[in-house]
Parts: sequence; C-alpha cells; structure tokens
Amino acid sequence: MNAGIIGLGHYVPEKVVTNEDLEKMVDTNDEWIRTRTGIEQRRIADDSIDTSDMAYFAAVEALKDANLHAEDLDMILVATVTPDQPFPSVACRLQNRLGARKIAAMDISAACSGFMYGLATAEQFIKSGGYKNILVIGVEKLSKITNWEDRNTCVLFGDGAGAAIVGPVSEGKGILSYELGSDGSGGEHLYQDEYIIMNGREVFKFAVRQMGESAVNVIEKAGLNKEDVDYLIPHQANIRIMEAARERLGIEPEKMSKSIHKYGNTSAASIAIALSEDVKEGKIKDNDTIVLVGFGGGLTWGAVAIKWGK
Repeated sequence: MNAGIIGLGHYVPEKVVTNEDLEKMVDTNDEWIRTRTGIEQRRIADDSIDTSDMAYFAAVEALKDANLHAEDLDMILVATVTPDQPFPSVACRLQNRLGARKIAAMDISAACSGFMYGLATAEQFIKSGGYKNILVIGVEKLSKITNWEDRNTCVLFGDGAGAAIVGPVSEGKGILSYELGSDGSGGEHLYQDEYIIMNGREVFKFAVRQMGESAVNVIEKAGLNKEDVDYLIPHQANIRIMEAARERLGIEPEKMSKSIHKYGNTSAASIAIALSEDVKEGKIKDNDTIVLVGFGGGLTWGAVAIKWGK
C-alpha cells in the first residue's frame, strides 16, 4: 500500500514582528538580518495561543482539505520541541480537542527535522496495513523559548503550524523514499537551556553539508536522478543554507520554496507550512517529484522524496 499526503493545512499567528521592530529591541538592523538570513519578518503568537492551539487550527484545515472528519483518523503525530507542557503531549491534547476516537497519539522531538520524522513514521504504519489515515503536524511556539535580548538568535525564529493527512494513495504516487539521521556529538551547538542557545558558525557548516547530502541521498534511494526533481522544499532556516542545497541539486531558483522572508525559522513547522502554501498556490502539481529536506537540533536531519498526487 502506497502512502502519501492527501490533505494539507497551516496556521500562522496574526502578529507580525519586522526587522525594524527588532532594531528597537536589540543592537541589529534590517540590512544585517536580511543579507545574512533572508528574513524580513516573523509571526509571533500572543499569550492566549499555545502550541496545541496552532496545531488544532492547522489540523482542522488539513482534515477539510482531505475531505475527512476527525473520527476518520487512526493516529496523530505531532513534531514539536515547544509543547504546551512536558505532558500530556500536544498530540493527546489535539486528539481530545478534535474529537477523534481514542487513537494512538504521540509527540516527536527531532527539532527542525521533526516533520520528516513524522512523515516517515506515518508511512510505516500505513504501508504495514495497521492504520489508514494519520495526522502529522509540525508546530512550534519558539517565541516562548527565545531570548529577546540575544541578537544572534532572536532575529531568526517565529511561530506557526503545518499539518498533513497521510493516507493510502494510488500506485506510483506518495512517499518514494526517506532518510533520517542524527549526530548527538553536535548537540552542544544547538540546544535549549532556558532559552535557545546556538553556535551559529558550527550549525551553518553542518547544515550546508547535510542538507545537500541528504537531498541527493533520498533521490538516489528513490531510483531517480537530480534532473527528475521538480520542486525542492528545504527547511526555512537561512537563505544561504537553502541556496546551497538548491545548488547541490542543480535546480533552478524558481523550483525552490521560499517563505523564510515572511515567517523566519519555525523549526518543525517550517517545511509543513511551506508545503501547504505551495500546494494551495499551485506551485506543486500532480505527478511532480518533490524533495523535502531539513536539519535541526540534536543534531538531526531528514529528507523525504514524494511523487505528488493521490
């Protein structure tokens, strides 16, 4: 049984924080942020909206897109490093709020790679025949673990959620291959103490190497060539890292998803939001071969190749 994405949804908070707004908070400026990261603004959730709320809004949209109801779900997987609280999980909160049956529900902690981990996990349950419809969400409220006095990190992060319904699709469609990995020795370069702590130089070097390598690997695992890739959705972390991955694949700039300028780095939500937006805007069409690739704290990485369509 082939597993693919049959519904998508996303949510971003209304509040916009621009680079100019940050100039009033820390010693930085718009040009410095844009030239080094590609970020122009980010969305920040207010105190009334937590991680599970954003996950819910995205999930409702994805269910509607898939023409399904919450009772049709067999499992909920939520990728996040910013849950409402350590437990119960965001997935369990979501099961209850959606009114889903008493199905399996769990959170996945793989930082910015989390959505790929979720897709790969969902595929295994569907291909085995154990489950049919699985809700996979990437969601973060990074603003609550961001030090707004640290100019090296506060310019990067934003809040949001992206949701996908993974279910059976026709032969030749759906998830073609995936690659997941981790290197715990690099954990010291990106972690949370009270706030996010990052060694930008080391994370940049790792990301440039790993994003391109993982994208190529997942294409080869699918029995494809670089020329077969129609669209690339990299983790929206830094425009220079994203461009390095694009160049490694040798694809045109217009074939790479870019939403970093609007939303900044939303960690596990980043690829999910970009995918939902791009499909709704018609940038991804039936039978397109797309590659999702990301990296994150852990250090972790993940890539998924998909033949788009149901």
